[in-house]
Amino acid sequence: MRVVVVGAGEVGFDVADMLAQEQHDVSVVDTNPEALGRVAERLDVMTIHGNGTEASVLDGAGITKADMLVAVTAVDEVNVIACMMADRLGVETTIARVRTGEFAERGGVLSSRDFGIDVVIRPEESAAAEVSRLIRRASATDVLTFADERLQLVGMRIGEGYPVVGKSLREVATENAEIDFRIMAVVRGVRTLLPRGDEEIRENDQLFVLGQPDHVSQVAEAMGKSEVQMKNIMVLGGSKVGARVAEQLCESGERSVKLIEPDRARAQELAEGLPGALVLCGDATDIDLLVTEGLGAMDAFVAVTDDEESNLVTCLMAKHLGVQKTVALLSKPAYIPISQTIGLDAAVSTKLAVSREVTRFLRGKNVRSVATVHGLDAEILEVETAEGAKVTNKPLKDLSIPKGVLVGAVEQNNHAEVATGTTQIGAGDRAIVFVLPGKEEAAEGLFK
Repeated sequence: MRVVVVGAGEVGFDVADMLAQEQHDVSVVDTNPEALGRVAERLDVMTIHGNGTEASVLDGAGITKADMLVAVTAVDEVNVIACMMADRLGVETTIARVRTGEFAERGGVLSSRDFGIDVVIRPEESAAAEVSRLIRRASATDVLTFADERLQLVGMRIGEGYPVVGKSLREVATENAEIDFRIMAVVRGVRTLLPRGDEEIRENDQLFVLGQPDHVSQVAEAMGKSEVQMKNIMVLGGSKVGARVAEQLCESGERSVKLIEPDRARAQELAEGLPGALVLCGDATDIDLLVTEGLGAMDAFVAVTDDEESNLVTCLMAKHLGVQKTVALLSKPAYIPISQTIGLDAAVSTKLAVSREVTRFLRGKNVRSVATVHGLDAEILEVETAEGAKVTNKPLKDLSIPKGVLVGAVEQNNHAEVATGTTQIGAGDRAIVFVLPGKEEAAEGLFK
């Protein structure tokens, strides 16, 4: 596939890197020669210096032969116009990163298709939604939803002395037979396992459990995880992510949310727009201020400033003071895998939303969504089953499913349930499938 990426910043670099690793033909366009130099030095892609809204520049990037354009600059207008140009030039798929304005609000007067955009990605909105899910699910390191939120995939870290340590997955399933769930993956150190029933759970394993939301809560308790309600939350940083997190957490009226923002004008704006939260103006790096404002009494602490190091340090301080759940906004790939190792409970990234959407279009047309989790070396595909596909008309136990592919759940007639050996998949059904690297085509082939 030929792809033109407009924007060589952190997000554009990551998108180009992912595409290049999958052997796609990639061109990166940017007006910043330093950013382009970094891309050219580290990635096997073509770089073009220029404005991605100009036809001559896009032509130099090979737009007339491109299958996809991904516009991820920091300027919404550039991203929108680049997609408009690509659409007019016959590019099949256009993806735009949009953070403000008409497209950032769903249900606006203009639709994205009015401007030739196939997919609008709202990274900050996605990150905020993930933070909110993590706060609502106290025991989780990761929370993803599928099948219109009928199913949840929840990451759980198994600590010392947990009752499931030393037990096989089969034993855990037998002891909790009344709960409909499946342990889809185990992350052990740097390895990702799609486990069999005889796999034993070890201390420090990270388990990924799939099931209906209520059942996942029961699984967490059975494993020794606390599912207490997070009622007192401190949010550090009044960025778009921070403001949206505070807004979502205040919606129920059952939580006390305190938001700290260093810029006085922004703090005033947030105070007027978030009547349910207490907004304070203060230095996000001032630990004494955080302690004075009751950091140690909080149930959860969320650090979403633009300074990753500050997010890490303040979360570690919060854990030291006894805060039960800490969540940090991180973007550097090197930080995210080690965040839990050094004591953080969870990390979110605005970059993941972009990579998930791009990956969805790289897969087959029957792939409806692609989910990835930092540290989990697997993709989770939501796949629609075609008429006459290999998986139809037979129970899963009678199918030859390749190693490295695991069917976790099936959505049939607006009802979703965890898959078992007797589950039969029909045409039009959607399946949640875990896929290890290199097995993507084999997995998709089952459902075509």
